[in-house]
Amino acid sequence: MEIIKTISHRKDAKPAKNNKKFLTLFAALREKIVVLMDNLRFYGSPPFRVAVLHGGPGAPGEMAPVARELAHDRGVLEPLQTADSVEGQVQELRGVLETRGDPPVTLIGWSWGAWLGYILAARYPALVRKLILVGCPPLEDRYVAQIQSTRLSRLTKDQRHELEDITAALEDPSTKDSDALLDRFGAMMSAADSFSPLPEDEEEIPVQFDIHHSVWSAAAAMRSSGELLELGKQIRCPVVAIHGDYDPHPAEGVQKPLALILKDFRFILLPKCGHAPWREREARDIFFKYLDKEI
Repeated sequence: MEIIKTISHRKDAKPAKNNKKFLTLFAALREKIVVLMDNLRFYGSPPFRVAVLHGGPGAPGEMAPVARELAHDRGVLEPLQTADSVEGQVQELRGVLETRGDPPVTLIGWSWGAWLGYILAARYPALVRKLILVGCPPLEDRYVAQIQSTRLSRLTKDQRHELEDITAALEDPSTKDSDALLDRFGAMMSAADSFSPLPEDEEEIPVQFDIHHSVWSAAAAMRSSGELLELGKQIRCPVVAIHGDYDPHPAEGVQKPLALILKDFRFILLPKCGHAPWREREARDIFFKYLDKEI
């Protein structure tokens, strides 16, 4: 086990009553406790009844800012998914919740993580108290083309050419620097997906192309076949979708399909907000207010 940041929590360790500076420092440090164990980060103090799920797939660490913010007064898990199949990631997450969490938990999944949480909530409903989908990809193929057309419209001519070259290289099995290319691809998409982005404070964790390719290919096939949407009929917990109005992933591709199959579903559209609300200058505060309310 690697301790990234820690501070003693001995019950008999009492700071001086009149030392306000110490008390302030103690509180600030306590909120930033992070423990890394077996590809899992722990934030705050137990019980761990909230888990944040990163996107990608194969892009761990992106939800760290969300976990830190929520951990001020609760325990939060941040699994770093490593399995190279949809089923593998579902079982990996199931194991984390059963052995490290205090289920049923609130799952907050972003982008691919929204789908992962959705699949797990359908397969193992007893583990999930509430499911929050952030920047969820559309659940039907008929909305997919709109994502790329919107993104391309936000890029310059030179950027579009670069994106074409990256895409072609990633589709070539002989390409040796796929991880670096995927990282560049992600950076370009992040810029296109954002309305008014704040400086990013995520820890740099290398993206993993092999995981991304194998997991996303299978997940996209589930969407195409209708299997993904059909799984939603097995979800028993309340589901809340939080979506930016500037997100290239069309909001109606999430709202309309889920409203038809989920018994307890609400959709929240954030103005002046792209794909990652916590990175947005205009939407960050209201995003966390909604999360606090829903949790």
